[in-house]
Amino acid sequence: MGASGRDGRQFKVSRVSWKDMLRLLFGFLLILCIAVSCRRLPDVQGKGEAFLQGVWNQDSIANADKLLNYTQHKFRFTCDSFYVDLTTHSKVNYYSDSCFNGGVWKEYAKGVYEVRADSLFLVGTYTKANYKQKISGCYRIGQYIQTFYIRSAGQDQLKLESTSNQRDCTLALKERITCKPKEL
Repeated sequence: MGASGRDGRQFKVSRVSWKDMLRLLFGFLLILCIAVSCRRLPDVQGKGEAFLQGVWNQDSIANADKLLNYTQHKFRFTCDSFYVDLTTHSKVNYYSDSCFNGGVWKEYAKGVYEVRADSLFLVGTYTKANYKQKISGCYRIGQYIQTFYIRSAGQDQLKLESTSNQRDCTLALKERITCKPKEL
């Protein structure tokens, strides 16, 4: 049967089947592959899109006098990050009187962007005027998520269309910025 131990007990020698060996080998290889496939991302921001780098202003809104509300955008794209100043003009009071501010107010957001095919995806958070986190206050707080269809991109003009309200957003380049990736 098996060899006797010091205290007289008998040990049974068992054989390991090929199936068990293959399962063990497969499990080991799976764990090894997972461990090797993990890689650390670089500690610097991405380069972003070269044609977007700069400060872009929306100087006018088509039919602004006929709209109940509209928002003008001022974007700053640096590397893979964006900063946006949103100036909203409204004839209708959606907020308390202390926040309505005569129908004109500013909001700010920052985050990262990505261009895929003909779309610009902006994902970030609403902030204070200094681009620090906004936890409470008038207007919107929390996530800023916006998608634009890129209708055309020239040297000094960018034409976007919001996918949420189908309004055109024609931006003029005010200042070109060169991407210098920063450490995160």
